[in-house]
Amino acid sequence: MPGGEYHFADRAEAGRMLGEALSVYAGRTDVLVLALPRGGVPVAYEIARMLAVPLDVWLVRKLGAPDQEELAMGAMAGTDTLVLNKEIIKLLNIDEASIDAAITRERTELERRNKLYRKGMPAPDIQGKTIILVDDGLATGATMHAAIVSLHDAGAARIVVAVPVGTTSACRKIRQEADDLVCLYTPQPFFGVGQWYDNFMQTPDEEVLALLGQETTHRRTTEAPKGAA
Repeated sequence: MPGGEYHFADRAEAGRMLGEALSVYAGRTDVLVLALPRGGVPVAYEIARMLAVPLDVWLVRKLGAPDQEELAMGAMAGTDTLVLNKEIIKLLNIDEASIDAAITRERTELERRNKLYRKGMPAPDIQGKTIILVDDGLATGATMHAAIVSLHDAGAARIVVAVPVGTTSACRKIRQEADDLVCLYTPQPFFGVGQWYDNFMQTPDEEVLALLGQETTHRRTTEAPKGAA
């Protein structure tokens, strides 16, 4: 859908459309769908359900610039991966103290989400896997870039980024970093990710937990041996 205007009804519809576009990965035992919380989870849930492959989350946080939280001066993934946008930092003359404060704040939020979503369980095993990495859209691509770097470090064999909508510039950048990119729509002008959804309400933690729980239940049911109670 590169031309004209299209609005996704919601993240679930966007996920179903991406699931159709990713059908080549259906049923593969080496494939894992990873969502960037929180908005990426409803999208990724539909993809994982349609492809009949496991779903998990990959924790990444944007580092918002001072007084411009929507503008990414960097991003971090897990506890080890930190990516800074030196151009933005230089352009806005952001001092080191502001960067350190943002890192501390977002590291605290990453730790909170890790405890909440994983409940003490370890992060998924990435080694040798084909990863379908999902978010609800690409604006600057900062968080996706951090996620890709961390997944390469974790030993992913192949990274396929899947988003419903994105800017031309961010898609161009991510296409160079990932093994493949599936982006359904690159509108111009872009305005913002939420512009291209009829319903872009914030995804609460409760919805993330519910979808992850549904996926686990579905996987246990489909993997149960025939004749099992």
